[in-house]
Parts: sequence; C-alpha cells; structure tokens
Amino acid sequence: MRLFVAIPLPEDVRVGLAMLAGGVPGAGWVPADNLHLTLRFLGEVDGRQFEEVCLGLGRVGGDAFPLELSGVGHFGDRRQARVLWAGVRPSEALARLRGRVERNLEDCGLPREERRFHPHVTLARLRGAPVERVGRFFIEHSRYASRRFLVDGFTLFSSHPGHGQSIYRPEAEYPLELPQDAGVAGAAAGWA
Repeated sequence: MRLFVAIPLPEDVRVGLAMLAGGVPGAGWVPADNLHLTLRFLGEVDGRQFEEVCLGLGRVGGDAFPLELSGVGHFGDRRQARVLWAGVRPSEALARLRGRVERNLEDCGLPREERRFHPHVTLARLRGAPVERVGRFFIEHSRYASRRFLVDGFTLFSSHPGHGQSIYRPEAEYPLELPQDAGVAGAAAGWA
C-alpha cells in the first residue's frame, strides 16, 4: 500500500487554492479534493508495517495550532519548473509536529527522511510549460494568502491510481488537542 501522512485542508481553503488553477499550458492541476499539506511520504508499506505505522502515528500527540498558507513557488529549475505550489507561513508548531511524526515513524522501522522539510501544498505538476506563462502565474498570485485555519489533526492516506489523477483514501485520522486556554474565545480570535 502506498502511504503518506498529511494535514487535510478546510474546504474553503481548498476551493480558494483551486481558484488559482489555470493559465499555464502543460499544467496538470491537482483537483480541490486532493489538496493537502504533506508531512511525510512513506511510499509502499506492507500489511504488518502498516499496523506499526498506525500505532506509531497514534503516539504523536500534541496541541492544535493555527496555520496560514502564503505565497506561491515551484520545484525544479527556473527554466524547467516541475511543480507549482502554495507555501506556508513559517510555523514552529508545524515544524514540531513534523519532527514528532518523523521520530515516531523511525521508531516503526522506517528510514529517516533525508530531504529537508519544505512545507507546501502541491497545486500542479508541469510538463513542458512555457517559462513566460509560469512567470506570469507567479506574478498574478504572488500575494496569495489563505485565511488562518486550525490544524486540529493529521491523517494517514493511501494513494491509488485513478483516471488521470491519484485517488487518496484516509486510512486513519489522528486528532491534536485544542489547548485549554483557547476555548471558544480562541476560535473567535482566528483559530478557526
């Protein structure tokens, strides 16, 4: 089973991201329902290790925290961008969550992720996209920012081939605790 750990995004944030799609020939835009923030890609995992991963992720814990998406960027060389993404406003809480996920997966026998964590939401994969159109996309959306939203959990997803796009299925969900002092006032102050 092909697995990854991710933070699901609120529907209105996904819809806002989907509205950025367009204007770049050769872009394979990610459908709104598939938009997420990957914490860790696991790849192929067998049945026994799947159970260990589920248990290990259950030990991650931690407090819920606010997060905001901000800006757009790309992976790949400037003349040959491969992926368009929406960035994440710097968040120590997100970095701590990612660290706890990584440590617990290592305890399950998975190798440590060697690449530096670069939090983002993949918007599109590019094949032969004209450089000037990609540049225009960056100019038009450079000020993109989502509303602040509450990260109150993360999910273990499986990925399955579909018609043109992968199908992501939630396999297990892991809640984070809402801090006691946040309560309703915290939600009204921008937590939700």
